[in-house]
Amino acid sequence: MTVTHLNPASLPANPAFSHGTLLAPGGRLLVVGGQNGVTKDGLVGDDLGAQTRQALRNVLAVLAEAGAAQPDVAKLTIHLVVGQDPAAAFAAAGEVWGHHATAVTVLVVAALANPAFLVEIDALAQVP
Repeated sequence: MTVTHLNPASLPANPAFSHGTLLAPGGRLLVVGGQNGVTKDGLVGDDLGAQTRQALRNVLAVLAEAGAAQPDVAKLTIHLVVGQDPAAAFAAAGEVWGHHATAVTVLVVAALANPAFLVEIDALAQVP
């Protein structure tokens, strides 16, 4: 594996994320741009769960296109529109992403590029 998960004993343990990730030399860096709850046919729904599931499916599609998968992801950044419940996004993410405890940053933002978007997810990965 090219990504090592770092969880210092001095920090609280959490099975949902790693405190840091270390990329080994020799791989290629994959930057996955912000993904929303859309398909080529449009927005998947107006609820956070549906949009989060689709945004992560889109991240997975980009990873697969590059020959990578969840274990290769060093970091996810999740942007939630203000007023959305992070617990609902976390539950939906578990359905699609599974238990790959990567480094994660969750930000609450006023709005996204399209007013109908409730979540946007980007990723950094190392392609073996």
